[in-house]
Amino acid sequence: MFGFSKRRMKLGRLNSAQGTRSPMRHPKRSSNSSGEAVPLSNNDSDEKSCQCSSGAPEFNDCASGGSENWMLLSIAGEKPTPRFNHAAAVVGNKMVVIGGETGSRMLEDVQVLNFDSFSWTTASSKLYLSPTSLPLKIPACKGHALVQWGKKILMVGGKTDPSSDKVSVWAFDTETECWSLLEAKGDVPVARSGHTVLRASSVLILFGGEDVKRRKLNDLHMFDLKSLTWLPLHCTGTGPSPRSNHVSALYDDKLLLIFGGSSKSRTLNDLYTLDFETMAWSRIKIRGFHPSPRAGCCGVLCGTKWYIAGGGSRKRRHAETLIFDVLKLEWSVAVASPASSITTNKGFSLVLVQHKERDFLVGFGGFKKDPSNEVEVLIMGKNELSMGRRSSLSKAAGNLLSGNRLTSTGPTSQPVNGTTTSHVDSIARQNLASAVEHHGSGRKSLSESLLIDPSSVSGNVSLRKQFSNDEDASAKMTKTSGDESPSQEQGAKQLDIGLKTSSNGGDYKAGLPASSGACQQYEAKLSSLMKRNGILEGQLATALAGREAAVKSKQDMEKKMADAVKEMELLKEKLASVEMAQEEANSLSNIVHSDNVRLEHDVAFLKAVMDDTQKELHTTRGVLAGERARAFQLQVEVFHLKQRLQSLENRSPTPRKPFHV
Repeated sequence: MFGFSKRRMKLGRLNSAQGTRSPMRHPKRSSNSSGEAVPLSNNDSDEKSCQCSSGAPEFNDCASGGSENWMLLSIAGEKPTPRFNHAAAVVGNKMVVIGGETGSRMLEDVQVLNFDSFSWTTASSKLYLSPTSLPLKIPACKGHALVQWGKKILMVGGKTDPSSDKVSVWAFDTETECWSLLEAKGDVPVARSGHTVLRASSVLILFGGEDVKRRKLNDLHMFDLKSLTWLPLHCTGTGPSPRSNHVSALYDDKLLLIFGGSSKSRTLNDLYTLDFETMAWSRIKIRGFHPSPRAGCCGVLCGTKWYIAGGGSRKRRHAETLIFDVLKLEWSVAVASPASSITTNKGFSLVLVQHKERDFLVGFGGFKKDPSNEVEVLIMGKNELSMGRRSSLSKAAGNLLSGNRLTSTGPTSQPVNGTTTSHVDSIARQNLASAVEHHGSGRKSLSESLLIDPSSVSGNVSLRKQFSNDEDASAKMTKTSGDESPSQEQGAKQLDIGLKTSSNGGDYKAGLPASSGACQQYEAKLSSLMKRNGILEGQLATALAGREAAVKSKQDMEKKMADAVKEMELLKEKLASVEMAQEEANSLSNIVHSDNVRLEHDVAFLKAVMDDTQKELHTTRGVLAGERARAFQLQVEVFHLKQRLQSLENRSPTPRKPFHV
């Protein structure tokens, strides 16, 4: 994918076999032609910009830089608008960059960097249809998060124009270059920016961020991509404080890591983990080197190594690229970049690109004095998983080749896969056939040869020893066949002479030389040949029996293997059914959980309404008691008025004096 020289490959890769590096690194040095170490000058930042040739783009030999550092990638053609606070993700051999800001306005475009042709392209379409068939325009955004899902890119949250009160999830198809808005259900989180989103299978994990009122958040939410449902996650233990512009990683889909970020009043450098099996937060305490507080950094998880680049506080930016070993729980510094590196920019993006068993960190954009549209690359080295597979395969191949060499050249090698046994059996058959031809009709049987010298075969143990000795002799025979063939021919001729004399019915001594020593010599040779013939017959019988047993055992093993394969297929089917059932159960549990959350909200609302009703009832009872007291008072006043009226009526009228004219 990235073309570069052998020198750059040698200097640029990160050797994973050396383990974690020391936190303190010496200044970068380069070597001149005389082999002396020369300190890195300020002009080396200009030499990092390796230009492309007229053919395929490649990294030329750069004399600067140091053993491993960020390198500027020269891209052909028109570059996108300089930007920062954007987001990037990788699909196949393409890096997709969406949104961001230029300093004066927010962007809404989609830029695609093809690593095969080293060229930028812009996604053409901007106007799309929502599920309700209403025309929608992708909002300009910054501080959002991008997640790769198959051939699609998911854009989650961010500060948008126009603004929204809830987190929205958009899906961009990289093949058709079409957008779609996912209609989310459940408890949708509030709109935010500076958050992190990770994907575990078909589930998105969202943490933290900053809402539209610039309040820091530390809530944790889950979004099911199958049911399109948001659910809040409730955990035990002391979790991270509210923060934004932090970094997060998900190891083995089980462990969530949160590092750094900015709170309301300070910059953080704490590290928290969440175990999804126990749903418990825990803070990791690091011994030894620990990075300084930083926010706005970018992180990428590669195997067990978590690479974190850039970031800083309000006073300064950090240029080093850190490594956190998830298994060893150790921090180290991978690269101490110069001040001109892209990692010192504010709001740049970082992605991991894997190509041809190599891993690359690709950084883009950011803001220092002005927005940038440059691309820098850090060559990390070969993929650890592929290297492990290749080393195991090469080791197995080497063992196999060494075994073949031993079985083919060793004079006393053990039988491997039946090759030595078959070789000895063929030699024994040839010797037996030659003996039968030489003996003719006058050869003795196996029982007769055993009766001649019973001590020659002392049992199975002696036969096995003789068989091993015969194997050694046959192996030696293959090496020195040229030297032994004349003696074998002479022995065969002498044996033929003796057999011819015995077949004529006369005394076999008549055909032999006159000397008695020669007769005894021929008798001894004949008896030894007969004994050897009997031994070879026994060895041949045992070899044939062993071969039949081996064939039967092989057939039995093949049957057992076939049965095991069938059982494995059945287990795979059962496992698939169990996984489907588990997915259904998970979806049902998510639905039940969302219903429970909704019911809890309804119960809380009803409780609030009931409290208000009780308060109103209490107030009404007080008013009613006051009215009753007032009515009683009125009754008393009426009673007094009646008594007064009655007293007035009971009084006698005063007589009037007559009036005289």
